[in-house]
Amino acid sequence: MGEAGPGPGVSPGPREAPEPEEDEATAPAGARGSRAVPRGGIRVLKRNVKRNGSKSCLNRSRFGSRERDWLKEDVGRGCVYVYGGDSAAAASSDLRLVLCTVETPASEICDGEGRKNLFLQLHGDLVRRLEPTEKPLQIVYDYLAGLGFDDPVRMQEEAANSDLSCMIRFYSEKPCQVEQLDRILLSGVYNVRKGKTQLHKWAERLVILCGTCLIVSSVKDSHAGKMHILPLVGGKVEEMKRRQYTLAFTSAGAQAQTYHVSFETLTEYQRWHRQASTVVSMRLSMVDLSCYSLEEVPEHLFYSQDIIYLNLRHNFMRSSGAGSLDSLCRFSQLKSLNLSHNRLGEFPVSLCEISTLTELNISCNGLCSLPSQIGKLLNLQTLWLDGNFLTSLPEEMGNLQQLSCLGLSFNNFCELPAICEKLILIDKLALAGNVLETLDLAVLNRMSHIKNVDLRLNNLKRAAADTLEGNKSVTYMDLRDNQMTDLDLSSLGSLEQLHCERNKLKELTLSGFSLRALYANSNCTVCSICNQLQCVPDWACEAKKLEVLDMSHNLLVELPSRILSSLSLRKLMVGHNRLQRLLPLVEHIPLEVLDIQHNLLTKLPETLFVKALNLRYLNASANSLESLPSACTGEESLSMLQLLYLTSNNLTDQCIPVLVGHPSLRILHLANNHLQTFPASKLSKLEHLEELNLSGNKLKTIPTTVANCKLLHTLIAHSNEISIFPEILHLPRIQFVDLSCNELTEILIPEALPGALQELDLSGNTNLVLEHKTLDVFSHITTLKIDAKPSLTADSALSSTFWSHGVAEMAGQRNKLCVSSLALGNFAEGVEAVYGMFDGDKNEELPRLLQCTMADVLLEEVQQSDTMFMSNTFLVSHRKLGMAGQKLGSSAVLCYIRHDGADPASNFSLTVANVGTCQAILCRSGKPLPLSRVFSLEQCSEEAKRVKEQKAIITEVGLDPLQFSFYPPLKFLDPPSSPSCRWVSHLLNSSQLGPPSSLGIARKVQRTGKCVTGETDRNQCQSQ
Repeated sequence: MGEAGPGPGVSPGPREAPEPEEDEATAPAGARGSRAVPRGGIRVLKRNVKRNGSKSCLNRSRFGSRERDWLKEDVGRGCVYVYGGDSAAAASSDLRLVLCTVETPASEICDGEGRKNLFLQLHGDLVRRLEPTEKPLQIVYDYLAGLGFDDPVRMQEEAANSDLSCMIRFYSEKPCQVEQLDRILLSGVYNVRKGKTQLHKWAERLVILCGTCLIVSSVKDSHAGKMHILPLVGGKVEEMKRRQYTLAFTSAGAQAQTYHVSFETLTEYQRWHRQASTVVSMRLSMVDLSCYSLEEVPEHLFYSQDIIYLNLRHNFMRSSGAGSLDSLCRFSQLKSLNLSHNRLGEFPVSLCEISTLTELNISCNGLCSLPSQIGKLLNLQTLWLDGNFLTSLPEEMGNLQQLSCLGLSFNNFCELPAICEKLILIDKLALAGNVLETLDLAVLNRMSHIKNVDLRLNNLKRAAADTLEGNKSVTYMDLRDNQMTDLDLSSLGSLEQLHCERNKLKELTLSGFSLRALYANSNCTVCSICNQLQCVPDWACEAKKLEVLDMSHNLLVELPSRILSSLSLRKLMVGHNRLQRLLPLVEHIPLEVLDIQHNLLTKLPETLFVKALNLRYLNASANSLESLPSACTGEESLSMLQLLYLTSNNLTDQCIPVLVGHPSLRILHLANNHLQTFPASKLSKLEHLEELNLSGNKLKTIPTTVANCKLLHTLIAHSNEISIFPEILHLPRIQFVDLSCNELTEILIPEALPGALQELDLSGNTNLVLEHKTLDVFSHITTLKIDAKPSLTADSALSSTFWSHGVAEMAGQRNKLCVSSLALGNFAEGVEAVYGMFDGDKNEELPRLLQCTMADVLLEEVQQSDTMFMSNTFLVSHRKLGMAGQKLGSSAVLCYIRHDGADPASNFSLTVANVGTCQAILCRSGKPLPLSRVFSLEQCSEEAKRVKEQKAIITEVGLDPLQFSFYPPLKFLDPPSSPSCRWVSHLLNSSQLGPPSSLGIARKVQRTGKCVTGETDRNQCQSQ
């Protein structure tokens, strides 16, 4: 053990100091004089610390100057907080502050506390027992280093901060309540008599109805003493007429036993009778003990022989000992067993003796190999091995002839396992997230039973075929997120659906005979796609069954001549290409979804809405459209269009009458066009509108007929010239209203606001004056954005003009309440600025907390460090979030503009830091210059590699758009499964930051939008 105290000859044993309940400055002299410098390996300080607002967070505890001096002598010293076993009371009455070194083992801390074990909890999640040789302080320092702290002195300070207990916490006892652990239904102390005869006397006993058993024990030794367990399933619960409020519990079978329990009140009697009657009539087959920090199965469960399904996921199950995995063979009818996320390290051989198993999940356990005994599980039908380190499978697995589902995703396989050729009932080959570099079609051809192939997130660079033999079995192929430059799957004659997004494809060859859906977006395809049967560039038109075609984010310059005339195509996505025109439609087509955003189109086919009568979704944003085609040829329109996105085009008022031909419109986006008026008579006919976006035009007013849109819940009309507040506060469903950056002067409000209204943005209306009465009415709105009136001091006037800023938001798929922004143009000394964006995805709490606290944290960190202040700002902000930061997540970007205070004439520097998918873009001369990166699996190879190395299982929860879920969940700055803050500093001068340059902060979400200087576009990143 390393140095633990000042000077030689010190005692290695722990010492307990008096409770420092008074501040050293005001404590009596005797109390101050009795405090001694720590002289042992550890020192324990008992703390009675007050809580702050969070239930699990503590205010910063204080210890004396002599302890602080001792810590400063060596960065290898530090302190850990040890809580008691009761998690509810531990924060106040049973907390110990232990001074120790990085070499102090857990056993020494336990000896000093008089405890047997020490437990560790991360992020308020599971609690695991520490090994005696593990070193708690070193664990804390490693944890902080994983977060991103690299300064030893700073890590020592962070470890001494009690707020850290929300992220990493030590317990002297396992903080698990018996009620939660054992699924206790009812319990109490009652008079009990055993047996049906009068030979036994009544005695006071602890009675517990737990699961399907009645447990009776003495009151004194309720936990350690002898317990009588009576299985109730199939038994009887009867009323005892000779004694008031008494029930007779009888087990099933020839050796049935009976216990009489006398209750004190009618209410207790009825509660026990009702609950026990339910238990005796049930058949226990499923037991869920997941996420309970278990090391063994509760003993009483072994008395239930009807258990078929046992879920032990996310625990710390031991391989040997009482109640361990070796004991599971006692369940004679067990068919399904889930042991995923148990840190096993090795496959428990004892599981191979449970011959009744039909389903086994042993994912995410760090397994490197499987035992040959696994071949004994002859009844096994489903085997999940995902998230391990497997490189091969034993030959004995060929004996599992009933196996129909095998999960091998996120392992270390470098080739298709040959043993799968013998497992003829398996129809899906799940090998996503491995390290395959070549797709061997010859091996796949030998697996004639395989229909579904999932090879996402591998390192595939090519597909190889030694023979020309065709494959008639594979119908689904997923090759997303690989490194393929050309792909020839023409031998897959039965292929119905192909995913090859986010590769580097320049050539794609398919057989389109059975093809129903092709997803090839985010590649570099140059339309040299050939069909093996017809060998024509427009082979997709000849695919009679093709229903979905996704070629977005490529370099397409034109579509095949008959692509829009396909009689089977229902969904066509060719956005983010270089299309200049769409050929006219001649025949009626069944197209329902058309996405052509971000192209070079100047007009749409004249017959689009007439021939595509089933069209319900059209996104033509970010083109150069000047007009829209008519929706009807006669007096009546048959259009079924419901969602229309036309943001960032060159449309004028002449397009408005055309919109009346779509009476079913629910969402209409016309932002960033050249509209000057919106005729009232036209808006009144769009009665089904739910969302209307007219931002970035030159509108003077919103027609009064907007009151006819009774279903409208979102109105966004910022950055116009509107001077009269629209009549929208009478709409019953209105939720979001954005009228920022207009010319409003006053607001006429009704007596009562609509109950659904959640956000009203009136910022940027410089002439708007709100009376106190109006502010009182608006005070009930969840989010009200108005400009603060500046003070009239000379200093404030000077600082307010040094940096100018504005915020604009595009309506999209993001929940607007879950996005918060930070804009301080007079930060610190008035010549600096801070801008930020925080996106909580689906939660509102974290963005608002970060919006309120992050600037203050930044100011503190700048004063402490001149190098790592941005990274530390993110890390400290995460700590200050408390338990909310562990349960919820957020993306964030922060931009700090400053200059050297010692040299006022020096250049300004812009430092940017971000985590997640928020971005910062410098818009210079109308062109975007990204200052940060998007740290997502799709756009950051390092991020995908890091997540894969952590063996997080990335699964699809939707094909369009593609989404992922993580097991274990990835949280904001959650080590080791989440990234540290990434930051970069840029040196700028005034001409770079002044016009025509501006800074934009964006939240990356793919849908609509176009690069607009200084606009925060929540649909599409500015840099695209």
